[in-house]
Amino acid sequence: MNEYLIYKIILGCCALIGLVSFIALFFVTAPYGRHAKKGWGPMIPNTPAWVLMEAPASLLFLLYFLTPGRSMTPVLVAFFIIWQIHYFHRSFIFPFQLKDNERMPLSIILFGFLFNAVNTYIQGKWLYAFSPETMYAVSWLYDPRFIIGVIVFASGFFINKQADSILRGLWDPDNPGYKIPYGGLYRYVSCPNYLGEMLTWIGWAIMTWSVAGLYFALWTIFNLAPRARSNHKWYRDNFPDYPKERKALVPFLF
Repeated sequence: MNEYLIYKIILGCCALIGLVSFIALFFVTAPYGRHAKKGWGPMIPNTPAWVLMEAPASLLFLLYFLTPGRSMTPVLVAFFIIWQIHYFHRSFIFPFQLKDNERMPLSIILFGFLFNAVNTYIQGKWLYAFSPETMYAVSWLYDPRFIIGVIVFASGFFINKQADSILRGLWDPDNPGYKIPYGGLYRYVSCPNYLGEMLTWIGWAIMTWSVAGLYFALWTIFNLAPRARSNHKWYRDNFPDYPKERKALVPFLF
């Protein structure tokens, strides 16, 4: 059994797990953040928890980039830079910007670590080992799929970071606790950070034009759409004055 066959089996199994998780998350909300609860393992402070969860995505992608199975092209370098724009920030900057005192269950941290390690294998191996030799030639930089993908990725990245900044601005050590966020896309939805994350990886799927990229985009949607629904309900249940016109995730729709 060669590695590419193993790769396809891993990809198929993970896609199936993602679909099952999507259904399950409508009934069981992942126990972290505002939904944290006991019984899911020791509680770890947010900063080391996020570093441990996200670092594999940055570091392993660097490994696959440095040990490619094919000739390096400017397009493959561009993919590396684009990936690290998100994951270096998520792994080594974002965790140290957190101003709250929340904790995360060890079980959730380990699941996040495992997902990022496997997903980075799927993305990195496709780009730097298994993709067709001629697919990502220099001409790909001018392909509409790459250009549209980069625009969608950048839009999602901006929305996500703006939403995170608004949430951080709500933290007050003298008055801890959750508050209603305002500004940016919070005018329309309860979870613009999740919307931004989804757009980011939809953009990645478009620019790489790959089953690996599509898998990641769908996994992101499968994970975050149910959580956005749960967060939206939580806001409505806990704040009587919560804006009634807001949707959970997609302006005017959902």
